[in-house]
Amino acid sequence: MKYLFVFIVCCFSLFSCKKAEIQNTSISSIERFFDTIVKPYIDSAKIAGLSVEVMKGDSALMHKSYGYADLEFKTPMPENASFEIGSVTKQFTAAAILQQVESGKLALEDDITKYIKFNTQGHKVTVRHLLSHTSGIKGYTELPVFQKVAMFKYPKDTLLKLIEKEKFDFNPGEALIYNNTGFFMLGLILEKITGKSYEDYVKENLFDKAGMHHSYYCHENLIVPNQAHGYDMGDKGLEHAGYLDQTWPYAAGSLCSTAEDLCKWNEALHHNKILKLDSYKEFLTPAVLNNGSVTHYAKGITVTKDHGQTMIEHGGGINGFLSENRYYPKENLSIVVLINSTGPVRPGELADRLANHLLGDENKINGKFQGDLSKFPGTYTGRGRGEEIQIKIEKRDSTLILKKGDSTKSLIFIEGNTWRDAHDTYIFNDKSMYIDQVYGFLILQRK
Repeated sequence: MKYLFVFIVCCFSLFSCKKAEIQNTSISSIERFFDTIVKPYIDSAKIAGLSVEVMKGDSALMHKSYGYADLEFKTPMPENASFEIGSVTKQFTAAAILQQVESGKLALEDDITKYIKFNTQGHKVTVRHLLSHTSGIKGYTELPVFQKVAMFKYPKDTLLKLIEKEKFDFNPGEALIYNNTGFFMLGLILEKITGKSYEDYVKENLFDKAGMHHSYYCHENLIVPNQAHGYDMGDKGLEHAGYLDQTWPYAAGSLCSTAEDLCKWNEALHHNKILKLDSYKEFLTPAVLNNGSVTHYAKGITVTKDHGQTMIEHGGGINGFLSENRYYPKENLSIVVLINSTGPVRPGELADRLANHLLGDENKINGKFQGDLSKFPGTYTGRGRGEEIQIKIEKRDSTLILKKGDSTKSLIFIEGNTWRDAHDTYIFNDKSMYIDQVYGFLILQRK
């Protein structure tokens, strides 16, 4: 897809038999390790360039850039290059909304129609629903009609008029499907309450407070020193990124930043310089669905486990750029990877390699299912992001096989009725299957 999207590359472990801690690794050894990973990607033009920052507390373990900011002129990537960060923007929007909750100007349970004009088709949609992708409102980046407006400037309410004609994907709170519409609406709500543009509010109340002097709202025509150019992967290799008017990513994905600035953001956000303690706890509280299922998506950010400890993370993708920002509170460790191209190399995978190098490789223990496998097989259907999903589960020997389209993969038993693959967790009930994708929580029914 050519427009705003997020790559869900957030692998976490349920079991670890080794206590995670920062290994005794020098700066030079980290760089040597990462150099060997990145160089083949640069040499083979699988990525244009990237910047990486690893911080433990206020100490930089790594601060380095690779490849090119401009391929045509072979301009080396500056160490302080700025990138479009896509959906990493969402945590800034969520923090801004929670600041308004602190000031008493809105409540998370408020109906959104209190602040914006939108036909909710008889549903009550709250601010909380928007923050956690549980509103059921159709995602605009998945609509074919969006491609017809994405290159042009129209009033922002144009988008709302298009979306409100679409049927809800599910009743509010019943599922979690990643949705850029919700954060677009949150930007409008923020502007309504504060009387300021989203751009100005974020600069004054988030960037300035965190000391992020090289971060800004992206503009198509703005000339910014050290701004990397974006590239997409085409049939013949890297090519100029498809054009996208920055009116539309907006509060869901229109911020630009540097790897160093995002580490400053982590330091400020996770040490109560942006939000008061109660608001910060709310910020990190995962969404709970109507059926009681607890998800891993909080408010513009995910909270999972990695290397036996909490990982607070969000990635982003937008035309020409991919991003990954993660924070390990136990170690006070930030890992930020920014890439100025889309394609086969994901920043989350590179961050995983760094985490393994710093925290030690994980030793995963997988159990063996001892019960009756015949209760799991069947065909399960339901709503996914921008599509109807059909998954077939079959039993083979002592495990389960998942088939979706042309894809076939074996599932790993965890415990009870819970299985997983490399990315998602599958929870089976009598007549349904829940898929915990971290960035989504889908409910499929068995035919």
